[in-house]
Amino acid sequence: FMQLHPCWRVLLLAVFWLAGIALTAQAQEFIVSGNRCKAVIPFRLVRNMVVVQMQINQHGPYNFVLDTGCGLMIITDPKLLDSLNLKYKKQVKVLGLGEGNDLDAWMVPNLKLRIEGVETDQISAAILARDVFDLSAYAGMPIHGLIGYDFFNSFPVKINFADSTLTAFNLKKLPSYKKATKIPLQVEDKKPYLQAQIKFDNRAASSAKLLVDLGAGHPLSIANGWNNCGEKPNKFIAAANLGVGLSGPINGFMSRVQAMEIGSYQFNKVITAFPDSSSAMDKMANTQRDGSIGTDLLKRFIIWFDYRQGFIYLKPNCNFKQPFEHDMSGIEYYAVGNNYRRIVVCRVEPGSAADLLGIEKNDEILAINFKEVGHMTMQEIDEIFRSKNDRTLLLEVARNQNIAKVLLTLKRRI
Repeated sequence: FMQLHPCWRVLLLAVFWLAGIALTAQAQEFIVSGNRCKAVIPFRLVRNMVVVQMQINQHGPYNFVLDTGCGLMIITDPKLLDSLNLKYKKQVKVLGLGEGNDLDAWMVPNLKLRIEGVETDQISAAILARDVFDLSAYAGMPIHGLIGYDFFNSFPVKINFADSTLTAFNLKKLPSYKKATKIPLQVEDKKPYLQAQIKFDNRAASSAKLLVDLGAGHPLSIANGWNNCGEKPNKFIAAANLGVGLSGPINGFMSRVQAMEIGSYQFNKVITAFPDSSSAMDKMANTQRDGSIGTDLLKRFIIWFDYRQGFIYLKPNCNFKQPFEHDMSGIEYYAVGNNYRRIVVCRVEPGSAADLLGIEKNDEILAINFKEVGHMTMQEIDEIFRSKNDRTLLLEVARNQNIAKVLLTLKRRI
C-alpha cells in the first residue's frame, strides 16, 4: 500500500498532461438523457472525494471520483482492461511527480459511459498499468478511477454538499444562479482556475492563481514551498510526506495562512499544504499557477461550474463558518479486508499524540469510543480525529494478536 495524503492526491494526476497523454485523446461530451431539463445525480463524500457510480460499456456500476483537477479520464484499476475486454490503442509513459520512475499506461478509446441521467457514446481514457494510488484502501470502498473535464465541460453542473447531489443541466435549459456570487473561471489545459487573495502573517495580501481542485481533500495548497510566504510560521507540521506521486513521496509542510479571499468571501486561518519545490513543484512549473483549493474549502458552498461561459457561482451553505481543522491524532491509516472494514495504521506523525502514546505502523484500530470501525465510514473516522482539541478518545488497538484499550487525547498541532 502506498499511503495517499488528501492534500496532494490530485497533484499526482496533473502530470498526465506533461506526459502528453491528453494530446492523444479526443474529448467527447455527455448529454442529459432523454432531452430532459436536468439530471440529479447522487454522490458520496468519501474522505473529501466526490464519488459517483458509472457504467462503462454497459457494465458496472463502478465507483469514480469526480475530479476537476483531472483533464483526462483515468482508470486506476488495471483489472478493468481484461474484465471489460477493452482494446487499447497505444502504450504511453506517465511522467512522475516524486522520487522514482515513471509509470506505464494504456490509452483506450471509444468508451460508452453512463452516470445516472447523463451519458456519452465515445470517451477516451488512460488505464494505469498498476494501481499506484490504491484509492480503494484510502477511501475504504472500491474506487475504479477518476473523471473530470469530459463531464464538467459538457454542461453546467451544480454541486450541493448538503444533500450530496450533483445536478447536470441541459444546455438548452440553463440553471438560475439566484443569490449566488459570480466568479470568473479560466479553463486551461482542461483544468479550471480562479483568482484569489492570500495573506500570509506580517505580509500584505497578494493575488494567486489557484486550481479549483474538486478531487483534492485539502482546503488550500501553495506552490513553491515557503518561498511565497517568507519565514516559516511558529506552528507547522514538518510532514515526512504530503502524499505519494506516481513515482515517489512528495515532501513538504502543513501550516495555516492568515486569510484568503475568493470574490467577496473571506476565510481566516486556512489549513494549507506547502510542498517542497525541489521534490514536487519544479516538475509542475509550466502550469503557471500558485496553488490550488480543494474540497475542504469548496464544500462550504453550493457550487455551479459553468466551463463554457467561464464562471463559477458560489453560494454559502450551512458549513461556511466552520473553522478549518487538521488531523489531531497523528495517525494515517487505510482500509483492508472484505468490504474494506478493517483499519490499519500506515504511518504515525513524529511527535503527535499517537506517537507519544506509542501507536505504531501496522497496528490495527478495532474500535473508537466503543464503536467498531467496521461500522464506520472513513469520512466519519477522519472527522472524529480532527473534531476537537484536547478531546479524549478510547481506542481499541490490536498488535501482534494482542489487544489493548488506550486513551488518545487529540492535540491541535497547527
